[in-house]
Amino acid sequence: MMFWYDHDVSGWGWFAMTASMILFWALIITAAVLLFKALNRPHEHTHAPAPTAPTPEQILGQRLARGEVDEDEYRRLRAALRTSPPNAP
Repeated sequence: MMFWYDHDVSGWGWFAMTASMILFWALIITAAVLLFKALNRPHEHTHAPAPTAPTPEQILGQRLARGEVDEDEYRRLRAALRTSPPNAP
């Protein structure tokens, strides 16, 4: 029955137990917070896709809208774009 009443723990023992318990709970709380943040972070696939470069026909249409080319030149250039192969130098 002496085991229950005589642990013979000094002041340093109590300090070590208290410090280790605080450190233990600090690690548990830190891990929980980091896990919570990681799970609530928006996923990369939910972001809007990066804008793509305009096609040559879209650029030509913009030039027509700005008045840089007239309708006849627009039609001629658009026909040339549609008949040329896409990888032509």
